[in-house]
Amino acid sequence: MHPFDLKSALLAKHAQHVVLIHFPIALFLMGFLFDLRAQRTKNAALAVVAYYNLIAAALFTVPVLLTGLLAWQFVLGGHKLKGILLDHLVLAVTTSVLLWLIAWIHFRAKRSSAENLPLFRLPLEFFATALITLTGHLGGFLSGANLSN
Repeated sequence: MHPFDLKSALLAKHAQHVVLIHFPIALFLMGFLFDLRAQRTKNAALAVVAYYNLIAAALFTVPVLLTGLLAWQFVLGGHKLKGILLDHLVLAVTTSVLLWLIAWIHFRAKRSSAENLPLFRLPLEFFATALITLTGHLGGFLSGANLSN
């Protein structure tokens, strides 16, 4: 396959998942960093940026999970999952649920009259970062990105 063959790249059986996954990862990681900085500096503008990044990251987990499930169906024909692929799926779903929980915490705090977000969110965000890293690492193995030429 040629690297600039758009038809092959867009219609590959798992291409959409591989492309889409990077967006919510970047949104979440930047949202987490903005949230940490906002907490430290008490900067309301940074808190707003963090809020929107975290909400968008949670929302974008839906198409990522759907394309991941479709890739499983197309590439493996829906065969029973095992090994790294099963671990990747379990971690992906767990991470997605955690991102939705974090987004809900931020959403709830923004809608209430409370000025401060609960501090327990920061360890949750750090844990989500670790899960994203582990899930991505396993996904790299599945995509063959770890293979040297």
